[in-house]
Amino acid sequence: MTTQYWLVKTEPEAYSWETFLKDKRTDWTGVRNYQARNHLKAMRTGDRVLFYASVTTKAVLGLAEVTKTAFPDTTADEAGWVAVELKAATTLPRPVSLAQIKAEPSLKEIALLRQSRLSVMPLSAAEFKKILALGGA
Repeated sequence: MTTQYWLVKTEPEAYSWETFLKDKRTDWTGVRNYQARNHLKAMRTGDRVLFYASVTTKAVLGLAEVTKTAFPDTTADEAGWVAVELKAATTLPRPVSLAQIKAEPSLKEIALLRQSRLSVMPLSAAEFKKILALGGA
């Protein structure tokens, strides 16, 4: 199977990149959007994930990897919601701001711009590589 690529968003006040690096691994819980849940269910071990800090930071800060596929989200009050386990990998040499992403013609179709409230979204391999390149990786 080929590697899939994703972007996950979080508010730094809720869970920061720095906390993720310190924790090394985390269960990506709390997703309560049906489309984002379906994306979590589609993730496979080894998939690569970009970590985007929303609200105040508005930038891709680092890279993570899926280490455990979808399992029941223990923070949910009702059945059917899932989480995945992510492992922090590396911090990008340079954060990639939302403004940079918007200014890059090859990224004009990514879900981050088309569905800005979606917290888990797929990326094409080309989009993923372009964001890494913008970040100096």
